[in-house]
Amino acid sequence: MNIKDVHLSGGSHVVILGAGASIASALRNPEKHGLSLPSMNDLPKVCGLDGVLNIFPENLICDNFEATYSNLVEHDPNNYYLKVMNDMIYSYFRTLELPDEPTIYDYLVMSLRDKDAIATFNWDPFLYQAWWRNYHHGSSPQMIYLHGNVAVGYNQEKHMLGRAGMYSNNESIYFEPTQLLFPVKHKDYNKDSFIRSSWQMLQDRLDKEKCNTHNVTIFGYSAPVTDVEALSMMKSAWGDIYDRNLEQLEFIDIRKEKDVINSWSEFIHTHHYDYWTSFFDSSLAQYPRRTDEAFFCHFLPITPEEAFVEPNPVPLDFKTLKEMWDWYEPLIDKERRQ
Repeated sequence: MNIKDVHLSGGSHVVILGAGASIASALRNPEKHGLSLPSMNDLPKVCGLDGVLNIFPENLICDNFEATYSNLVEHDPNNYYLKVMNDMIYSYFRTLELPDEPTIYDYLVMSLRDKDAIATFNWDPFLYQAWWRNYHHGSSPQMIYLHGNVAVGYNQEKHMLGRAGMYSNNESIYFEPTQLLFPVKHKDYNKDSFIRSSWQMLQDRLDKEKCNTHNVTIFGYSAPVTDVEALSMMKSAWGDIYDRNLEQLEFIDIRKEKDVINSWSEFIHTHHYDYWTSFFDSSLAQYPRRTDEAFFCHFLPITPEEAFVEPNPVPLDFKTLKEMWDWYEPLIDKERRQ
């Protein structure tokens, strides 16, 4: 039995993106203008911050830029050069653009439905750009921006998201660019209404009592020990792992499996996880738009036929977005009719 023939279910899939996801996408399909996508370790060099960082005491500088920024804020929270760095990073990331051909982010957006959600820690505009150019082809997942994003603006009065620095269609609502840098060791999400509302959306998605989420994919997010507040909020929503015996975690990461599992041990119920080093081996690419259906066929099949359901892997060789859209269309058409 092919997954395409299975009756559609209503359970949701949550994908959480770290820097590794954007880097993986850019490696497969380089940024349109040949620009590099930095990690937190090489961000100062890529964004040209080395000269600014030399102003600060050497003992405050770490290999990881987020840890460095936390040290700088603790040292002098009102230092003028903190804003300079924020502006330089924002300016660099704002120029990044997806190439014209399909990227991993395009596959990701197209492989989920409106019952699903993607939450990202990343500042770059790639996810937003992928959503923008694909949203009119089938139903699209909810987008959640956990640390601010150069493409996304927020109107505090109306509690609405929009394109950063732009007005709504009737020009009555302005979308203020979101803050990027927060001291990672002592983040206070309650001080920023945009970040607070974003985290509430993710927590609701992870809360067993509030949302019917069976699948969670962690893509390129290493769960650094310095990100104490973020991990605490996710764990609070996820709850006791012994109460999550009907959920499956999936990891897409180039680190060794044992290192990944150690990072997320407080979220995994016994053996309920899958580990991949490539997006295209994951459930998102093997069972696009049908990940929840595949989960139940494998773990709680209703009929003997469903226990042996065949995947429907998305091809890797699309040259244009239209080729990709045409391939997904039969799946989307079934969603419209059911």
